[in-house]
Amino acid sequence: MASDYVFRPMTSADLPLVRRWLAEPHVVQWWGDPSEQYDLVSGDLNEPAMDQFIVSAGSSDFAYLQCYDLTAWNSGFGEHPRGTSGIDQFIGEPGMIERGHGSAFIRAFVDERLRNGAPRIVTDPDPANTRAVRAYEKAGFEKAGMVDTPDGPALLMVRNA
Repeated sequence: MASDYVFRPMTSADLPLVRRWLAEPHVVQWWGDPSEQYDLVSGDLNEPAMDQFIVSAGSSDFAYLQCYDLTAWNSGFGEHPRGTSGIDQFIGEPGMIERGHGSAFIRAFVDERLRNGAPRIVTDPDPANTRAVRAYEKAGFEKAGMVDTPDGPALLMVRNA
């Protein structure tokens, strides 16, 4: 079955769009200060251990997704198989939230990574972000326990090949 979502590698031309999304109240709630996050996201454009994507449905861009080599940012996630990746994402367009897109595009992206040899994908939402936790569970992730991150306590969630 073909995915309904396109994962286009992010370029510097996408930075104004990402800046706008980072300022949306529903993104600020969980990602924090838009200027700080913009500096981090834009600074990672040339980071070899980080892949960044703009997600679209049809011809409309609506979300950001980053996938990184876990060994590069393993902040207390514990031991994982070699080749494990971490992901973070947000839906930027307000009209696309609470419509099932989060779990669907996460599942599509992770399914493809696992088919292509990744042994495991992990993510670490804020445990109070019930919308994100539910989306990851619907995308096949399982709760693995609490971890400490530079941003505070997080719920480690895991999906295996």
